[in-house]
Amino acid sequence: MINNAQKSNKIFLPLTSREEEIGKIIVNCAYKVHKELGPGLLEKIYEVCFCHELRKAGLKFKRQIDIPVIYDNLIFDDCLRLDVLVEDLVICELKAIDQVNPIWKSQVLSHLKLTNKRLGYLINFHTETIKDGIKRFVI
Repeated sequence: MINNAQKSNKIFLPLTSREEEIGKIIVNCAYKVHKELGPGLLEKIYEVCFCHELRKAGLKFKRQIDIPVIYDNLIFDDCLRLDVLVEDLVICELKAIDQVNPIWKSQVLSHLKLTNKRLGYLINFHTETIKDGIKRFVI
């Protein structure tokens, strides 16, 4: 049986232990915020509290980062923005919505590609249990 990686002839290397460690901390921070606040608040509130938990866990992060897009010598500096970049390694796209639109999954994958990162999370805080709101992406 041929899997997708074989079809595309790409070799997918495993994530580094640091990327995996950061990923676990990210999930734990999202869990803490959701446990304390629950669903139903604005995305910005979750973002600030999530970043507060990242800071408490000893991780560095940047919020609301513009991602440049380059196409045929055209440079778009402020068209795309990612919510949180953790330790310059992991992308977190945060939502507080009833249903996740498939385009947001594509958005995380595009952000990973454009930034040359390998690990990303789509975290939706508007769920009964946070495990239902966390999607992990590896490229």
